[in-house]
Order: sequence, then structure tokens, then C-alpha cells
Amino acid sequence: MFSGIVEQMGLVKNIEKEKENVHFTLSCPFVSELKIDQSVSHNGVCLTVVKLIDETYTVTAIKETLDKSNLGLLETGSKVNLERSMKPDSLLDGHIVQGHVDQTAVCTKVEEADGSYYYTFEYEPGENVTVEKGSISVNGVSLTVVNSKETSFQVAIIPYTYDVTNFHTFKVGTVVNIEFDIIGKYITKIVKQQLANS
Repeated sequence: MFSGIVEQMGLVKNIEKEKENVHFTLSCPFVSELKIDQSVSHNGVCLTVVKLIDETYTVTAIKETLDKSNLGLLETGSKVNLERSMKPDSLLDGHIVQGHVDQTAVCTKVEEADGSYYYTFEYEPGENVTVEKGSISVNGVSLTVVNSKETSFQVAIIPYTYDVTNFHTFKVGTVVNIEFDIIGKYITKIVKQQLANS
């Protein structure tokens, strides 16, 4: 379980394919604090640390994860948003983020507005929805939805978030990971079941 408050950016050092799996080796400022079997969010995807060598760590993504996320687009040198799982006694500064990406979205517009930034994202229609002022995770960053539409939404980014996450690398066409709000997903499913049974 995560909060969507990115701790650091990691740097992809090596990518190794093994059958349908991909092993990603990264460096980051808190490598020395990691342990084998620890969960870490990578661009919003919960992955398990499987190896620690020479100030780097390795995680493995399976085909299902690669199909639903942007991890398959990573290259050596890519910047990745990282967050370690929440502790039971920690403050929930963002919102509840499971690390289970629902789908990807594409950045369609980047606007600068007096020091802040507005990003517009479009996604394939389905069961997931956004609501105005609701929560959403974009590449693991907990954000507030603005300008919610059926298959698109905007988020506003302050300079701090722009600098400490990989949002500063986004441009039109950038593919990002989206995790919709878990409460909204449950409500959507319940309503759909009720309509089907009525």
C-alpha cells in the first residue's frame, strides 16, 4: 500500500529480458535501506526487490504488468518515480494507492501557468472513471483531477512536484500509468451490478 507521495527518482541502469519477464536494475538514493522481498512502487507499479548488488537493486515485471503499464517502454537511463510502502504509523499525505495500475494514458497537452503546470491525459474508455476534484495516481503520483471528462482529465502540478518526479520529462505523446481511485472503482462496480439485477 502506498500514498502516492514520491520519495525519489530512480535511474534505470540495466534491462534484461527473460522469456516473458523483464528484470529492471535501478539505482536510487535509498538503495542501502532496501531489503530483498521489499515492495517498492515504480511509476505507480508495485514491484518486489529480488536482488541487491553494488548500490543497485533489481525488480522483475511479468507480462501482465508489462501489458498494463508503461514499464515496457523504459530504457537504460529512464527516470522512474519511486515510493516505498507506507508504514502503519505514517501520515496518509496523498491517497490510498495500491500499486495496481489499471491502464495507461497518453499526455495530450502540457501548459505552463504562472509557475505551475497543467497536464492533460487521455485514456481508453472502460469501467474506470474520474470525477472532478477526485484522486488519481499518475506514474505513482497522488494528484487531484481537474476538468474531468469521459476519457480524459487534467492535473495541476506545482513546481516542487515537477522537479522531484519524472513529470518534468513528460511531453505530448508520453505514456503514463494510471491507477484510478479504489473507492470509486468499488462504487462503479456496485452500481453496475445493481443496474444489471434491476
